[in-house]
Amino acid sequence: MITNKKDYKFYRERDRIALEISNNTITSRLKNFFFPSPCWKFQKLMRKLEYYTNCRNKGLYKIYIMYLKYRYRKLSIKLGFSIPINIFGPGLSIVHYGTIIINFTSKIGANCRLHACVNIGASGGERQGPILGDNVYIAPGAKIFGNIKIPNNTAIGANAVVNKSFEKENTIIAGIPAKVLGSIDIKKLIRHE
Repeated sequence: MITNKKDYKFYRERDRIALEISNNTITSRLKNFFFPSPCWKFQKLMRKLEYYTNCRNKGLYKIYIMYLKYRYRKLSIKLGFSIPINIFGPGLSIVHYGTIIINFTSKIGANCRLHACVNIGASGGERQGPILGDNVYIAPGAKIFGNIKIPNNTAIGANAVVNKSFEKENTIIAGIPAKVLGSIDIKKLIRHE
């Protein structure tokens, strides 16, 4: 969670690297200006809202936070996202816009790569959503729900329905209901630095 300006800059930089957004040449800067990535725009706004909500929530900043919340909600609706703030660790990569729904009690670690049509939420009257570790790859259409835990270095397959906890790291989880299909080197799917 972002607790100071240094964290804010760190999270933004890690997100930029995860999304492979280049800003080191004039050509790439012009491309980013004229053809910005909607997901990168969303993630920058999300991190800014997290920073001001967590660190600057006093006085006139409250008015600015209301403005940021308005922009965040408007962009969320446009892109099909229902993502609360303070859920993701640094290095988030939302690859495509499209329906993504995440419960406000869920927690997701660093270096998460997330595709469209993903649903992460609570289940059957429970309040607590899933807790996912670091370096988790979530393929399109995955449904992860319940008071469960997913370990670090896990890949969740397309259209998987994950409704129970797993303990072993470096695995591929897929199927309906999900089960471990094999092992994987997650560093090939997620860009860390």
